[in-house]
Amino acid sequence: MSEPKFTPRVFSGIQPSGGLTLGNYLGAIKRFVSMQDENFETVYCMVDLHAITVWQDPEDLAHNTRELAAGFIASGISPEKSILINQSQVPEHAQLAWIFNCVARMGWMGRMTQFKDKAGKNTENVSLGLFAYPALMAADILIYHATHVPVGEDQKQHLELTRDIAAKFNHDYGVDFFPITEPVIEGAATRVMSLRDGSKKMSKSDPSDASRINMTDDADAIAKKIRKAKTDPDALPSEVEGLNERPEARNLVNIYAALNEQSVEDVLREVGGQQFGTFKPLLAELAVSKLAPISTEMARLMAQPDEIDKILAKGAAQAREITAPILKKTYEIVGMVS
Repeated sequence: MSEPKFTPRVFSGIQPSGGLTLGNYLGAIKRFVSMQDENFETVYCMVDLHAITVWQDPEDLAHNTRELAAGFIASGISPEKSILINQSQVPEHAQLAWIFNCVARMGWMGRMTQFKDKAGKNTENVSLGLFAYPALMAADILIYHATHVPVGEDQKQHLELTRDIAAKFNHDYGVDFFPITEPVIEGAATRVMSLRDGSKKMSKSDPSDASRINMTDDADAIAKKIRKAKTDPDALPSEVEGLNERPEARNLVNIYAALNEQSVEDVLREVGGQQFGTFKPLLAELAVSKLAPISTEMARLMAQPDEIDKILAKGAAQAREITAPILKKTYEIVGMVS
């Protein structure tokens, strides 16, 4: 059987659960922007259906969805180059997810580490959606026949599940219909850590605002947080091996490398031997130059929510030109009468 030919297409999304951080920007959005100018069709999504797997205040959800869209646009995602949507406006996502609920196995879902982390010991009282949402994530990707997904390391397991679901569907129905999607994991700061504890991921849920740079922070806040970031007393090394067992040093060097589009090796050749009292001002200046214009543009966009809504409505219409035929064909394969 000949290999199926799929249009090179990227899909990825972020939950609009509030508080876009530097980790989201360097781990995902910056890569989203660069992929617009490569040989891909690009679809980027505010995954609002995923957000409600845990309770969301409706007003907050609407605000956060628009703020995330503003963050995407301000960072350089162009509605002229990419399809920009919020998930709930494209119903084929949820419709394909039901098919995949019937393809995926309970054991596969039970092994998902993010479910275990979020549910903790309270598995009987979390929502069914929290358990089943990897099937929706697979549907998000495969309803576009996406061939590539830029993901952080923490999402790699979910993409492996997406590949398993595609392979099982194809096998069960004797087709080569869904692509086996490839992860795109690269860059110096695919996993950005807390500014207060280099062993923990930078998180919008951390009680300490000083632990993260928010994409809404102004220039003064960005510089202040970097100046106060936790470090150790030693000078920066000249070789990457010198960052071993130095999580805070590694994190700040990774952030510098990612913002300046350099390798960690190149950064250390330049700054090796410097104390943090010298390096932090360099990092602060770089971060402000890259991030402050984004926060300014986000604020401008958030003052015009109707414009954001128009962009998302246009994106949904474009998306459905892709998703509706794929869902129709899926239903035919499964045996649904239409």
